[in-house]
Amino acid sequence: MDAIAPGEKVLLADDLLATGGTAGAALKLMQELKAEVLGSVFFIELGFLHGRERVEPFGPVRSVVTY
Repeated sequence: MDAIAPGEKVLLADDLLATGGTAGAALKLMQELKAEVLGSVFFIELGFLHGRERVEPFGPVRSVVTY
């Protein structure tokens, strides 16, 4: 894969954090590509699904709105 170069700084930005499965998989892939993961930002977080627990190990998590 050549979309992310080793050492490149990346930030995951998505509209929704639910269970964290998709975001967690994307962050894991970024780490496997040797990127420097700065964190994740989401517009909406469904807090009752605890997805934050899955993505926090990769860096800081920020959400605009949490339900």
